[in-house]
Amino acid sequence: MPALTLAELQAHLGGTIRGDSETLVEGVASLDQATPRQLSFLLSSSYLTQARASLAGALIVPDKLDVELPQPCLALPYPHAAFAHAVALLQPAPPVAQGVHPSAIVAADAKIGPDVHIGPGVVIGSGASIGARCRIGPLSVIGPGAEIGEDCLLHPRVVVQHGCVIGKRAILHPGAVIGADGFGLAWQEDGWVKVPQAGRAILEDDVEIGANTCIDRGALDDTVIETGAKLDNLIQIAHNCRVGRHTAIAACVGIAGSTRIGAYCQIGGAAMIIGHLNICDRVTVSAGTFVAKDIREPGVYTSVQPLMKHEDWKHNAAHLRHLDALVKRVKSLEAKLKEN
Repeated sequence: MPALTLAELQAHLGGTIRGDSETLVEGVASLDQATPRQLSFLLSSSYLTQARASLAGALIVPDKLDVELPQPCLALPYPHAAFAHAVALLQPAPPVAQGVHPSAIVAADAKIGPDVHIGPGVVIGSGASIGARCRIGPLSVIGPGAEIGEDCLLHPRVVVQHGCVIGKRAILHPGAVIGADGFGLAWQEDGWVKVPQAGRAILEDDVEIGANTCIDRGALDDTVIETGAKLDNLIQIAHNCRVGRHTAIAACVGIAGSTRIGAYCQIGGAAMIIGHLNICDRVTVSAGTFVAKDIREPGVYTSVQPLMKHEDWKHNAAHLRHLDALVKRVKSLEAKLKEN
């Protein structure tokens, strides 16, 4: 791993050095695990006790933090993001050889850009295109006519179905499936008829998709994940959805068809969102929340019942079953009071 001084880190990241600029670091770690040769960070004054006790050789800190620390520091406005860049500098990904592995199957008319790595067992269909400097991991499948933009990283076992489009610098983690058929069914007499899914799935630039996340193709219109959106593992995005730019969605979220989520939203883990809804920009949905109607104003929305003992939950559930009758009784009493 490379070793860098604080001054060298500053040249890459910017910010202000507090303390010895020649302090050398050669790795990263958390505050409680760091050694004197490692870099760590803190987000706010809430972590000052851990920072003072840390053995880290240097810290990245918020530039608004006006507190002396025993370690040399690099102060920046976005310390978490700066630390992410520092990790990339101090612990770079291992180099990958360019070229096509002998076991890969690449259609004769597929377009492969320069400096591309195509791993073992990869299948690339007819008319597909792979942009420059892409890395396609083992056993991935790129369907006919699919387009992968420049500088993309597809980890092992990624599937991009026919005609789908991936923008530049996308990261797709193992098992991600882009462009599977949406759950389109029409009832006829005594059975279901499959509705052909004629749209595409489109991922714009700088999108990241977690492991085993599925993004269905559109039924007629496209399913779209806009620029900079970040999706965690085990997420289901149904057909015709649109996820706005720089929206982040945590694991195990399910979003039903034709729902539109705005930009800069944050969707907590295991939230469920029904179909044909509109969620405006800058909405935060708490973990485990069930969203059953449009959200038209920015803010934080929660519908999670607090944890309680099972016996208490049973009693409360019994009361909830009679809630409608109770509302009617209250309205009746209010009407009688007005009469008097």
